[in-house]
Amino acid sequence: MIVKFCGATTEAEVTEMAAAGADLVGLWHGVPGGRAELTAARLADLAALALADGRLRPVLVTFSSDTRALLAAMAAARVPCVQLHGFQPPGTVRALRRAGPPALEIVKVLHLRDGVCLEERLTGSYERAGADSFLVDTVTADGRLGSTAEPLADAAVTALADRTGLPFLLAGGLHAGNAHDFAGARAHPRFLGIDVDSAARGADGLLRAGRARAVARAWRTA
Repeated sequence: MIVKFCGATTEAEVTEMAAAGADLVGLWHGVPGGRAELTAARLADLAALALADGRLRPVLVTFSSDTRALLAAMAAARVPCVQLHGFQPPGTVRALRRAGPPALEIVKVLHLRDGVCLEERLTGSYERAGADSFLVDTVTADGRLGSTAEPLADAAVTALADRTGLPFLLAGGLHAGNAHDFAGARAHPRFLGIDVDSAARGADGLLRAGRARAVARAWRTA
């Protein structure tokens, strides 16, 4: 099972996520006003540190639809994966697939509000455009995306997974104590793993190995 921790902004956080046994670390770029937003240079620095670990892989997490800028930032930072966390259209996926390197991995986030997928009518288009996987996450009642700490309903996740054809990761308020609440999602044949932010952070707001390790252990052994 893949375990991803998102929103690292310091070298220490990247190092601690590697020590916690994470597979992926999310690095924000192109998230205007985001608390974990990184410049292109900072993205490159932290991505290089993650890649040097040999196991931890950096993921560019973005709201941007500027494919030229995204591909330039990923090439400069040698980031092998992009997570389209906003409401980018299928055309963005298609442009990245056509112009990006052959090994580029594209993750498209699908947002659920009260159990309803806001991109429902576009899921097939994302698949045909070249997305490799989906990530199912929450959108709050006031429209907030990403790092909401609000969990989804297992039934809504599994129902959406049944209506789509790609592997998926699960996000939204996941922590060490609620792995058993998602038995349906975990048992789904296309379930890949989890994406966690808030539950891996200490009192200082930084990603911490101890908290991340507890989440990873709970979900991998549930």
